Amino acid sequence: MASEPGAGREGSSILRDALRACRRHIAFVLIFSAALNVLYLAPSIYMLQVYDRVLSSGGILTLLFLSAALLAALLSLAFLDATRVRLLAAMGKRLDRLVAPHILRASLEREGRQAAGQAQALREFDTLRGALTGPPAIAAVDTPWAPVYIAVCFMIHPFIGALTLGGGVLLVAIAYANQTSLHKTLHANEQATGAMYNLQAADSAQGEVARALGMQEALVQRQLQTRASMSDSLLSAGRAGAAFAASTKFVRLILQSAALGLGAYLAVEQEISSGAIIAASILSSRAFAPLELIVGAWRQFEQGRAAYGVITSVLKTQERQRAFTDLPAPQARVAVEDLVIRAPAGDRALISGASFRVDPGMIVGVIGPSGAGKTTLIRAIAGAVAPDHGAVRLDGAKLNDWAPSKLGQYVGFLPQEVGLFAGTIKQNVARFDTRPDSIVDPKVVAAAKAAGVHDLVLTLPQGYDTLIGPGGRGLSAGQAQRIGLARALYDDPVLLVLDEPNAHLDAEGESALIEALRSARARGASAIVVAHRASFLNIADALLVVRDGRIDAYGPRDQVMARLNGQSAPRPVVVAESEASGRRP
Repeated sequence: MASEPGAGREGSSILRDALRACRRHIAFVLIFSAALNVLYLAPSIYMLQVYDRVLSSGGILTLLFLSAALLAALLSLAFLDATRVRLLAAMGKRLDRLVAPHILRASLEREGRQAAGQAQALREFDTLRGALTGPPAIAAVDTPWAPVYIAVCFMIHPFIGALTLGGGVLLVAIAYANQTSLHKTLHANEQATGAMYNLQAADSAQGEVARALGMQEALVQRQLQTRASMSDSLLSAGRAGAAFAASTKFVRLILQSAALGLGAYLAVEQEISSGAIIAASILSSRAFAPLELIVGAWRQFEQGRAAYGVITSVLKTQERQRAFTDLPAPQARVAVEDLVIRAPAGDRALISGASFRVDPGMIVGVIGPSGAGKTTLIRAIAGAVAPDHGAVRLDGAKLNDWAPSKLGQYVGFLPQEVGLFAGTIKQNVARFDTRPDSIVDPKVVAAAKAAGVHDLVLTLPQGYDTLIGPGGRGLSAGQAQRIGLARALYDDPVLLVLDEPNAHLDAEGESALIEALRSARARGASAIVVAHRASFLNIADALLVVRDGRIDAYGPRDQVMARLNGQSAPRPVVVAESEASGRRP
């Protein structure tokens, strides 16, 4: 998935710091590369000495010593080459440890409209890491040594040096033409690949619905169309890359053979020795090798550059994170002030000018027609989405004044789509709390009992340790909702924000929900709940009516219901906040 041109131009301090932490790896890779490239001269020197000394003198002992020295050099070369690869692998692991947590946090914290197109951020980081620690990195550190081999060729003879230099320039020109040709093709390929994987993941998540509605073949055809776009871009890139790779190999072989032929001519003319013929061929080949690798690895260079732009964009959300001051535990006073939330496209307001207050110990029922904006309002109060204007305050502090991990301790949120995660029931109820079991287990059981789901969990094959799939796969809709309610009640949050928590509950589950809300009210917690059933409305202290993204009425339950029932047509009903604060006994 390619970034937009110019994306990430300012760079990322997180990425820079991670690379700075790998300086020792990079330094040793450069040192070992220098030693490697010096040792690559050993076969050429060996050939020179064999042809110029051993053959002319017949010295077998000299040949043995030269062979032993060559063997030692090649053993050292192999050791350094293996060590260099291991260093790059260790560097990749360290980069993963330093950068991956930030990418995961940033991806989870970004809102849906910002994260659309960033779903594969970690995959992009793996691409970047591969470019920094794989074959492209080796080609990059070996390429600067090409001038050294060209210089040695000049030392053998100026004509051989000129041939090697000209060949190097030609290979660099081919590499540049390769980059120019593939840039747009690879950009289109990355976009097509990202779209294809995103679509496939989204369709797979709805596999059961597709089977039930007979949509499987239609979805397959849709995915194949997207895949065809990716395949076409791959084909274009492959054709262009194959042409340049083949051209590079052809030119290198021609140049290497030309160096051998030129060496033979110069030897006949008595300008170089016979050993220099083979040495010149080996040295010119070694000078061209990294340049050929650059052309072959260019696609990975381009993918790494594009991935750098994506990763930089994602990491900047972490770099802008402020240092939060620890605030005292809140008392569940909620204030919504002139709240405005716009649609992802920004063309209309989902919530406009919403303002109301909730005091500790209140249960507020949120009602209104479908599409009125109730869910959007609930998500903003829970801190799941950030408003475009206005604020939601908890004990006077805006929600974004709290560290997200700290705020989550005080909020119990149950969305319409429960959103259970792959793992055990205990992990889901405990919100994947990493504290010791001696602390977590009693809180999990207490939350499950409060949600009326404890006995149900015990009937499952492994109780609280029963594994469930993503989205609560393996549980019924009612069971998943009750597990989600237990998660919302975990560790006695002071603010409960529940979106239609009784949508899938039977009579027993609804009774447990009502009892949980009463218990929360008794301990001074506030609850803001979207629900329409009379059994719930009977325990609400106040009602909040939402219509067309606006607060149509808010006040004590009986007054709001009376005014709504007395209306022949919808018209604004606003009850004073002081009246709304009066709780029913």
